[in-house]
Amino acid sequence: MLNSFRHFVGRELIERTGDAEAEAQLVFEAPFVVVSHGTQDDPILNYGNRTALTLWEMDIPTLTSTPSRLTAEPMHRDERAQLMTRAARDGFVDDYRGIRISSSGKRFLIEQAIIWNLIDPEGQRVGQAATFSHWKPL
Repeated sequence: MLNSFRHFVGRELIERTGDAEAEAQLVFEAPFVVVSHGTQDDPILNYGNRTALTLWEMDIPTLTSTPSRLTAEPMHRDERAQLMTRAARDGFVDDYRGIRISSSGKRFLIEQAIIWNLIDPEGQRVGQAATFSHWKPL
C-alpha cells in the first residue's frame, strides 16, 4: 500500500521508518482514513485503519466482509463507480469529494480524497486504496 502510494502519488503516505511492522502500526493509528479493496467484480473491503473503522462504525470482521460499494448510498454508487474507473485508468485521483454512509446510516461528506491503485512488486494491479482527512457529518 505504501509503495503503491509513493509510486502513483509521488510522495509518502506516512513517514517511512524501514520497519514494516512499525509502518503498519503508523497507518493503522493514523488520524486520517485509509481503506482498501481488492479487484473482484464487486470488490470487498480488505483493510481499514482505526479512523476508517470508527467513521464507518464497523469492526474489522464486518469491514472485511463488506462490498466497498456499500460505503456509498445507492444514489451515489454510479458516481463512486466512475471515480474507481478513473483511478484504475489514471493510477490515482486526488480531487474526490462525495457522500458516504456508515453502517448505522450516518451520512458524511468526504473531501480531498486520494484514490490510488495498489500494485504488487511485478506491477500487477491488486486493488485500490483511498485516504482522506477531511470529512463532516451531514
